[in-house]
Amino acid sequence: MKRLLLIAAVLWGALGFTGCSKSGNGELVGVQGRQKWKESQPYGMVFVRRGSFNIGPSDEDAGKTGVPTRTVSQEAFWMDDTEITNNEYRQFVHWVRDSIARKMLGDQFPEFLKTEDRAGNPIDPPTLNWKEKIDWEDADYQMAMQDLYMPENERFFGKKEIDTRKLIYEYWWIDLQQAAKRSNSYNFKTQQYEGNVYDVNGELIPIANRSSFIFQDAVPVYPDTLCWIRDFTYSYNEPLATRYFWHPGFDDYPVVGVTWKQALAFCNWRTKIQTDYLSRKGEPGLQEYRLPTEVEWEYAARGGKSFSMYPWGSYYTRDDEGVFLANFKPLRGNYVADGGIATMKVGSYDPNEYGLYDMAGNVAEWTITAFDEAGYNYYGDLNPTFTYNARPDDPPVMKRKVIRGGSWKDISAFIQVSTRSYEYQDTTKSYVGFRCVRSTFGNEF
Repeated sequence: MKRLLLIAAVLWGALGFTGCSKSGNGELVGVQGRQKWKESQPYGMVFVRRGSFNIGPSDEDAGKTGVPTRTVSQEAFWMDDTEITNNEYRQFVHWVRDSIARKMLGDQFPEFLKTEDRAGNPIDPPTLNWKEKIDWEDADYQMAMQDLYMPENERFFGKKEIDTRKLIYEYWWIDLQQAAKRSNSYNFKTQQYEGNVYDVNGELIPIANRSSFIFQDAVPVYPDTLCWIRDFTYSYNEPLATRYFWHPGFDDYPVVGVTWKQALAFCNWRTKIQTDYLSRKGEPGLQEYRLPTEVEWEYAARGGKSFSMYPWGSYYTRDDEGVFLANFKPLRGNYVADGGIATMKVGSYDPNEYGLYDMAGNVAEWTITAFDEAGYNYYGDLNPTFTYNARPDDPPVMKRKVIRGGSWKDISAFIQVSTRSYEYQDTTKSYVGFRCVRSTFGNEF
């Protein structure tokens, strides 16, 4: 009898534990039933493992000014294997164009707007219907989109063309730097924020609520094609100005003529289109693309070769057969000696050990880091960077952003992995482009 009672007690306990498994039976088991997720390789990107290396000028750095060499550690990340190309950036431009067109068409043609979701529930406000095709030759559509075209008095030979000045990308972003300040923290006793925040106009205003950290930007997205003429006096670069961005022959060349803010807008759009796609599939959508910090860029450019002068791990710009290893300005101005004369197709030279192309030459690349000559003196040693969102009334010196890698117009000293330079965030150059990075999600490949 006692044995039967003992068996019954064990069975009851087992059943009781099973029945309370969701609560852990009083044990710390974490939240159960969480969605399983594994990070996949982003298209066109390579994985850069975490590690440490020395930042600072090399022995041959033309700009060496006594800045000390320091050891820093960098978390892993994904990076585009090439610079963003004309065709990739054109996808962004076309998306902006088509989204503006659909908004205009939606006022007269309801099929360009989605007013209900799949379950028949109303969508308020309506969203764009991307499945509806735009017939750009339709006279009624053209009339509805007339504000998107060049005014008649500005048309060449009467040709009706899209006014690229109207292609403006609007987006919102959160200023985590201001939100992280202790003086801007939420006071649980008073149940309000007690700090102040700089708004988009550079004015210091009281924090009303957490929306005070959310800012809106409106960025013209079309590249400045005239930079090819502006950058070089007494040079005939008109063919590049009129053909470089739109002609199919330049599709795989790096995009240039984009400001730092245009590069940020591209990163935001790239994040948006992937997040929207993953959300439709019911998958987590926090896949943020951004510009690299200058330390991320240098760490990636070195390709695991901590003390190398160039991405290929050599002290020289030629290989054993005398062939140049990058697109830059060799031999006192013999631009064609390396195989090109200005920009070249991305990936025209061998990649470094991480599988990254054109980390030296071709075009210099924007980073997220603000430029300060003494930056290395106060950088942290863990994922170091220095960011600053310059306000409209800031002096030009506050609008400098680090560019890395050197370009097709630079001599060899400027394509070294340790060489720092800068451009102003609101300027465009025919020798500056960019590539994106994406932080990892706790995975170590």
